[in-house]
Amino acid sequence: MTNQFPSHPPRGPEVQRAGAPAFLWILVGIMAAIEVALSLSEAGYLGSFNLRWPAFAVGAFWQPIFAGAMTPIFPGQRLIMLVTYAFLHGGILHLAINSVILLSLGKLATSRIGAARTLLLLFLSAVGGGLAYGLLSQSAGPMIGASGAVFGLIGLWQGWDYRMRKNAGLPLRPLITAILGLAAANLVLFVIFSGGLAWEAHLGGWLVGWVMALFLAVRKVHI
Repeated sequence: MTNQFPSHPPRGPEVQRAGAPAFLWILVGIMAAIEVALSLSEAGYLGSFNLRWPAFAVGAFWQPIFAGAMTPIFPGQRLIMLVTYAFLHGGILHLAINSVILLSLGKLATSRIGAARTLLLLFLSAVGGGLAYGLLSQSAGPMIGASGAVFGLIGLWQGWDYRMRKNAGLPLRPLITAILGLAAANLVLFVIFSGGLAWEAHLGGWLVGWVMALFLAVRKVHI
């Protein structure tokens, strides 16, 4: 079957479908199961051993490992952590925020490009977020969260908006304002969390989404 990315964001009945696709709920379910287990362990309900930091040690993204300054715990960790970090979170609130955005924007993306390409977008955005963090950050601590993939969905949506406005001859100012607002929100949160926000991963994921919106929208994809 041959499909093509649209040149504009979805409108009308296509965005009125009830409920997010099953594969998105599965992803959220996996992340939730991991976070619940880690939270229960941290609270002492699963024995005396706290599993959170061991889980972070093997699954989080570590910039020193990426840069070669620290020895990986297991073979292939330098590559595997580009994806596994997205399934780990720092608490229920962190998980909830990413899950809500993932389900809502993921539902809209799936209605336009299908489940397979939405899943590919999430994968590539997570990897892009990890690569950007590895290249731009100097932090020695673990980087976790699905926000790189979430920002891939945001980048995809804004890339579609750009194409639609450009093709229709509409002003780009609303889009530019939205992008600047997104950057400002990241800056504010970076200050609030005393530098604990992985803006580099957000940027990497967003760029992947934007490129996919622009590039794949004009090329046919065979599935």
